[in-house]
Amino acid sequence: MQTQRFKFKLSTIITFFVCLVVLVSLMITDLLISNTVSENIRKHQEEKASMVSRSIATSHVIIEALEDERKTNEIQDYTMDIQSATDMLFIVVMDMNGIRKSHPNPDQIGKHFVGGDEKEALKGKEYVSSSRGTLGESLRAFTPIYNMTGDQIGVVAVGISLESVEAALGKSHRGILTVTVLGLLVGIIGAVLLARYIKRILFGLEPFAIAKIFVERSTMLQSVHEGIIAVDNEQTITLVNRSARQIFQKAGLSEDPVGMKINDYLSSTRLDQVLEKGKPELDEEQTINGISILVNRVPLFVNGEVVGAISTFRDKTEINQLAEQLTGVKTYAEALRAQSHEFMNRLHVILGMVQMKYYDDLTDYIRALVGHQNQELGNIAQHIKDPALAGFLMGKLSYAREENVELMIEVNTVIPEPANPKITHELITILGNLIDNAIEAMANSSDKTLDVTLQYSENFLTIEVLDSGPGIPDEIQRNVLEKGYSTKGENRGYGLYLVTKSIENLGGEWTIDSKLLLGTEIHIQIPYEVKGG
Repeated sequence: MQTQRFKFKLSTIITFFVCLVVLVSLMITDLLISNTVSENIRKHQEEKASMVSRSIATSHVIIEALEDERKTNEIQDYTMDIQSATDMLFIVVMDMNGIRKSHPNPDQIGKHFVGGDEKEALKGKEYVSSSRGTLGESLRAFTPIYNMTGDQIGVVAVGISLESVEAALGKSHRGILTVTVLGLLVGIIGAVLLARYIKRILFGLEPFAIAKIFVERSTMLQSVHEGIIAVDNEQTITLVNRSARQIFQKAGLSEDPVGMKINDYLSSTRLDQVLEKGKPELDEEQTINGISILVNRVPLFVNGEVVGAISTFRDKTEINQLAEQLTGVKTYAEALRAQSHEFMNRLHVILGMVQMKYYDDLTDYIRALVGHQNQELGNIAQHIKDPALAGFLMGKLSYAREENVELMIEVNTVIPEPANPKITHELITILGNLIDNAIEAMANSSDKTLDVTLQYSENFLTIEVLDSGPGIPDEIQRNVLEKGYSTKGENRGYGLYLVTKSIENLGGEWTIDSKLLLGTEIHIQIPYEVKGG
């Protein structure tokens, strides 16, 4: 069984490492400061002892007493006064033989100086040393004593107890330790606050959760079929997924775009406008070196500010192929449904006549029905050679009868099968939306007639649609072609927009002549290349 590794919380990790850094820093600082302070304190004590010894060595009282044995007692009195005033451990004056002339313990006067570190001073050298004497371990400052003629007549030794020096050092170190502990406490508090702040800006996520989300996000972005490209607020490309790179390579853009400015890589993009305005642009068409794509552009907001933008897109060729398949299935389904419904109604009529035994009337009804059906369907099947378009129009005839609309489809010339199946798809979009819009517009009209005329001539297809509906008011005629504009509620207003886009894709042109209460007439002319032509 695989054991699961223990995962520390982000706050614990940050607190631990910040405290560790603060502790190490304070320890190093404490060490450096302690050494510096110790050196300064020791140096200060040495200078203090040296200053006292120099002062005594130049005293006339000491010089005269060393030269006149009758005044030797004055040395002890003088040095004891100085020792008491300066808080020294001892002040010893000795002659050139190292015999003490003064000492804190009078019993030691007349005896040889103890410590062995006075020899260089008897040779005229001034220095500071440490040694053990009758009063214990001490810090000693030696200064030669000279008479008026410049001859050395003795040495003065001033001692400071090393215990007092260590006490001063300990006191200083305790102060440093106090500051260190306070600094550590401040560091711990700062680490906790920093951990909370970082965790808050990371939405409370732990490092392992962030890593998991990053891997999932990367896998998801690379696996989706749509191309995705993201930019920051400086218009610099920060992300391009695999599908986007494939589309860019198909368009001849093989360079890695990450880190480049979006307008330097894709001059036709509008992501800079999305960043500036902060408004999304949905279902827009864009062309990249001849490759047509369908694009959605959305700004990214953080705390109400635009921090970047994302564009998702897909090759329009694939979308058109899917749309053609869906449109064909939908067309055949609508045709079958309408014809099935119409057939059931006629069966009910026939059943009623049989039950009433109106056999003569039944015969006339069936003859008329068959004749009308043959004439109606024969006209479409005979003139329109594209099976998909012919089947679509037959379905619309049944649908119009369901809605009590008299739909007349007149085909004056033979319409050959188009060279490109894309033309059929666009024609179905055009005719389907125009017929549906006209039938819906005549829902409340007393006269419900709809005439559709198709004519082919010299590689051009002409379509005319004339209805007896209420017409389009003048004040909205300019807006009806805009995507999403409708007076019938939400999620409407796409029919005429799709008609416009299909006519543009085929390179055609169209006009609308609509008069209030008199109906609407639409005239369309598009290039029509025939198969095998």
